[in-house]
Amino acid sequence: MKKTAFKRAAMVLAVAGSVAMSFAAQAADGPWLVRVRAVNLESANGDSTGLGLSINNKVIPEVDFSYFFTPQIAAELILTYPQKQTVHSSVVGSDIGSFKHLPPTLTVQYHFTTLGALKPYLGAGVNYTRISDVNLIPGADLSRNSYGLALQAGADYEISKNVYLNLDVKKVQIRTDVSLSGVKVGQFKVDPLLVGVGIGWRF
Repeated sequence: MKKTAFKRAAMVLAVAGSVAMSFAAQAADGPWLVRVRAVNLESANGDSTGLGLSINNKVIPEVDFSYFFTPQIAAELILTYPQKQTVHSSVVGSDIGSFKHLPPTLTVQYHFTTLGALKPYLGAGVNYTRISDVNLIPGADLSRNSYGLALQAGADYEISKNVYLNLDVKKVQIRTDVSLSGVKVGQFKVDPLLVGVGIGWRF
């Protein structure tokens, strides 16, 4: 499954890269930078319920939009579509259901611009995650909203005029309360590490 996800992500990046390079050759530097990434989501699987909860790691697509207020300062909105996760309980000894989460994130970044084609950056911001389609064992439920911090580090490398290869690492707080028969029994921390590679177009 993971190899298939990587192949699909590579195809998306290749198509996006060819389109970006064909347009970027005619474009001047501008305040916008749009990237597409393939991102590996690795959950922290922090569980205080005593149920031994965990979710699957997976590769997800990501699109982000950055606006540069100055050559060094930018804001980035990071988006994907709702991601389905399978929930496992080590106490039960099997999967106990699934849920979806939609985790838009907004960061403010500082870009280092003195290294030529290589442009590293650091970022920090906030995440809001909407949890939906919760389908767990009878009586079990999750809270629907999560707010948390996000930290980011990465680098863009200009491979042609206004076209960049990108490496990006984020740590994001995503947490949900777990209840059984309406009584809160603890909290589950997804708190994923997100490692992504992609391509960007500046315009």
